[in-house]
Amino acid sequence: STWGHLTPMETLKVFDAYPKTLEDFRVKTNMGAVVSLVAGTVIAYLVLAEFMLFLRTDTRQELQVDNTFGERVRINMDITFHKLPCSMLSVDAMDVSGELQLDLSAYIFKKRLDLEGRAISGFERDALGREKKSTENATEVATTPELPPDYCGSCYGAEEKAGDCCNTCDEVREAYRKKGWAFVQHQGIEQCVREGFSETLTAEATEGCSVTGHLTVNKMAGNFHIAPGKSYQMSNMHVHDIQTVGASYFNLSHTIRSLSFGTAYPGVVNPLDGVTKVSGVAVSAMYQYFIKLVPTTYTRDDGHVISTNQFSVTEHMRLADANSQLLPGVFFHFDPSPISVHLTESSRSLAEFLTSLMAIVGGVFTVAGVVDSAIYHGQRSLAKKLELGKHS
Repeated sequence: STWGHLTPMETLKVFDAYPKTLEDFRVKTNMGAVVSLVAGTVIAYLVLAEFMLFLRTDTRQELQVDNTFGERVRINMDITFHKLPCSMLSVDAMDVSGELQLDLSAYIFKKRLDLEGRAISGFERDALGREKKSTENATEVATTPELPPDYCGSCYGAEEKAGDCCNTCDEVREAYRKKGWAFVQHQGIEQCVREGFSETLTAEATEGCSVTGHLTVNKMAGNFHIAPGKSYQMSNMHVHDIQTVGASYFNLSHTIRSLSFGTAYPGVVNPLDGVTKVSGVAVSAMYQYFIKLVPTTYTRDDGHVISTNQFSVTEHMRLADANSQLLPGVFFHFDPSPISVHLTESSRSLAEFLTSLMAIVGGVFTVAGVVDSAIYHGQRSLAKKLELGKHS
């Protein structure tokens, strides 16, 4: 019967879970104010921390057996040789399958440096590996005598078939390399004498070289190396023609500015970046870096997948004197791991963030209310006992 006399708005008030007391019956205390300020500070701190967590992207890591095959790995490099000229350096790569890449030039760029590390004008390589002169050396090019249109230089027995021509010193050296011959007596090569090959070696003896670019190799055990001398195959052996240079020893001091295997991803650490090795003795050396590749798949929060590699490394240096039969140079031996790492970005949803905020605010206010109530009633009980003690 009571419900029948209530208006709709009065009926709605019955479901109010938060009944309010009259303002006259509310008691405000100093301790209540302190508890409220502390609770507000705690809430502000926790909300800010939760907001920072909401903005942060976490990375989940999983290990799996690597079941990929037939892939190729891109090697990106930026290496500076402080006391070895570009004309002496050769970049080669090989693997256990027998694939051999000799004197790589496509997408490998060499920049001449002085002993202070500053770039100097001279030869550089374009994207196709062709050498070209800078405009600052135009006068030097003009001093080279022009050849007759029908000129056909001798390859000195290294031609692949009758009638082949070698019109430059580089073409003669390349023909010798393909034959597997050492290029020793360059003083008797007409093209090299005309182009001043010996004079160039002497002039560049005090230069350094910056080697940048990339190469691709099979995803299997192998190595790539940067070593002095023209490289070639002779009787199934990999040989570098270091006699042509005529140096008593090679200073392989170098700085690895960056070295990576694949595409960079957020948070990647390449352990060889910034590594510097200085040769303090007048003896050639072989620097070896043994690299363990870990295939890595990185999935970004937007679904984009990056297939790349992480790696760990150990290093070793050996002196390569005249009696050691070691090839001086910088060698990078790589071996892929059978275990792959899958990294996945994950971030909190807006619903999770809002739920956490409500939990923080509600939880702190509830705890603060319990503390405030306990303090208030404790103070009242203590005051009553003191008052009773006075009257007795």
